[in-house]
Amino acid sequence: MPETASTASAGGMRKKVQSYSDIGVALLMVLIIIMMVVPLPTWVIDMLLAMNITLGVVTLLVTFYVKRALDLSIFPTLLLISTLFRLSLNVSTTRLILLYGNAGELINAFGNFVVGGNYVVGIIMFLILVIIQMMVITKGAERVAEVAARFTLDAMPGKQMSIDADLNSGLIDEQGAKQRRQDIQREADFYGAMDGASKFVKGDAIAGLIITTINIIGGLSIGIFMRGMDASGAAAHYSLLTVGDGLVGQIPALLMSTAMGVIVTRAAASSELGPDLINSFTKYPRPLYIASAMLMSLGLIPGLPTVPFVGLSLLMGFLGYTVSREANVQAIEAEEQAGTPSASGTPAQPGASAGAAAAPGAAGEQPRAEPVSPDDVMKLLTVEPMEAEVGYAIIPLIDPAQAGDMLDRIGTIRKQMALEMGIVVPSIRIRDNIQIKPTEYILRVKGAEAGRGELLPDHYLAMNTGGVEEDLIGVPTKEPAFGLPALWISPDLRDKAEAMGYTVVDAPSVLATHLSEVIRKNGAELLTRQEVQKLTDMVKETAPAVVSELLASLTLGEIQKVLQNLIREQIPIRDLVTIFEALADYGKMSRSVDFLTERARESLARLISLKIQGTDGVITAFTLSPNWEQKIMAGVDGDLTRGWQLNLDPREVQKMIAAISKAMDELVMKNLPPVLLVHPDVRLIVRRLIEGSITNIFVVSYNEIVHGVQIKTAGMVE
Repeated sequence: MPETASTASAGGMRKKVQSYSDIGVALLMVLIIIMMVVPLPTWVIDMLLAMNITLGVVTLLVTFYVKRALDLSIFPTLLLISTLFRLSLNVSTTRLILLYGNAGELINAFGNFVVGGNYVVGIIMFLILVIIQMMVITKGAERVAEVAARFTLDAMPGKQMSIDADLNSGLIDEQGAKQRRQDIQREADFYGAMDGASKFVKGDAIAGLIITTINIIGGLSIGIFMRGMDASGAAAHYSLLTVGDGLVGQIPALLMSTAMGVIVTRAAASSELGPDLINSFTKYPRPLYIASAMLMSLGLIPGLPTVPFVGLSLLMGFLGYTVSREANVQAIEAEEQAGTPSASGTPAQPGASAGAAAAPGAAGEQPRAEPVSPDDVMKLLTVEPMEAEVGYAIIPLIDPAQAGDMLDRIGTIRKQMALEMGIVVPSIRIRDNIQIKPTEYILRVKGAEAGRGELLPDHYLAMNTGGVEEDLIGVPTKEPAFGLPALWISPDLRDKAEAMGYTVVDAPSVLATHLSEVIRKNGAELLTRQEVQKLTDMVKETAPAVVSELLASLTLGEIQKVLQNLIREQIPIRDLVTIFEALADYGKMSRSVDFLTERARESLARLISLKIQGTDGVITAFTLSPNWEQKIMAGVDGDLTRGWQLNLDPREVQKMIAAISKAMDELVMKNLPPVLLVHPDVRLIVRRLIEGSITNIFVVSYNEIVHGVQIKTAGMVE
């Protein structure tokens, strides 16, 4: 109870001090100003100088326990305040030295005891401290802070993308993403501030050197011309005081610059500085053994002192033996916990080789690696449904911090796909890839490349869709989604290109269009059984009878395959109730996926008719000649209900594909949907024959045209 009470009392005291901390800082700044203009007693100067040294020591020690630079984000401001405080002390002590020839006991002690009363030695020590601070510590810390600030800013887009990807995939929530974004911004601000704050330390060292020079010259002048002292006496008196003042000021400055170096160089720290140092030097025993042997060799060389080298050699050897022994113990414990054979004679498991069992004992020098958990291996097998890999030049188009709106466009695409095709596109993971060109991107579906293209972020893509004869200056390329010839043009040519008749789009729109086309072409691959289960559960809420009858005759996998077939032919599956009713009706007759797909299409006749109509509401289509239809029927073994196999001459098939392609080109040239009208018994077979050669074609049967829609025959495919 007393210990708990004291802890609570200490916590209350800390909160009380924090509540008045703003007043304390304000008083400190006022004190700094007062010290520059108002003479202070020597005992106050002694107290303030001691406080300055204490501040440097405490700050340096605090940096040893900091694991992240952001844990001491106040350091740049602290550096500025301590520098001003130290300079104000220099002004106060200079006034006392020149006016009274006395600046307090602390400065006298440094001038007499520390340097033995020899002002020449003191000046040399002061110059050495200044050189160490300026040329070594401050310059190195300044360079580290500068590089860290630059690398942190360069890495911000990639980190932002990683946060957005984790947020989209559900690994973190909105609050976690917000906190991580704030940490990234604070880290960049911190290293930028440290880069500037390092100039304070360098300027402080230069100012201390100048002030010391002025004090020596001024003290000699006052001692000789105003107080009648001889030159040697004035030099000894004022130089000792000045050197003592310089040492008192430079030691805290050296501590603060060292603290700055520690805080900016501990970028990859995993714990406090002390444990990190011990772990680094005692992790591997072999370097300790080698160092012991080298020190012993130096100790045996005639002329060199034997005791220091031999003593250190024995110490290094003892440390190496201790580390090696501890490593062996840890390896044996790890093996026993994992149930694996060890070198201590544990029987080998079946299937394990003797060499593998003896390897840890033979090494005897470093702990065995931690066994890989099966769960960790399983994570490596996860494949994202969709992902986009981008070069670093494309990152500004995606990063919201750089005004990139690609994530918003992806959200719009997902809504569009839901309305247009009836599928829910899974989260799209976006990651940067330094192995591809900076302006290149790769779209993947389940790990396989589904599209690739290049973007020039600061340019527009101009496409000649026909009728433009005048040339335009730009970088030749191809539109990645449809392969059309195009040009990347500068922004100042955009208006001119549009006036000439080019279709002009920006780089994000190019990527969004390509992504939409990849989703359309691969939408069937994205419809997993888990998604079908979700769709079935959704329909069950409004039409439970349909779902119950459907699942009584068909499995989830068969339903998935039918829906995938519909999506492959660009038939929306939003009307799931109608599709499920057709599957429930015909699922009792046959469980053939091809047969059920055709019946589902016929149930969606109104939707299909609407999709292939022209702007005038008329369906303009080519028909397949009866000769072709008879050949196909004659070449089919079996039927759709029980399964089928096609036996046709490949040359005949190629002739038919060429004839269909020519007919569809005529419709496209007239700006009409490419529609081929065939007999219901051969529709699926014709579609399977041409789908590898002709894309974006609607092969429909007479049963898929709703009554009342006008059909116009454009010709017959002979």
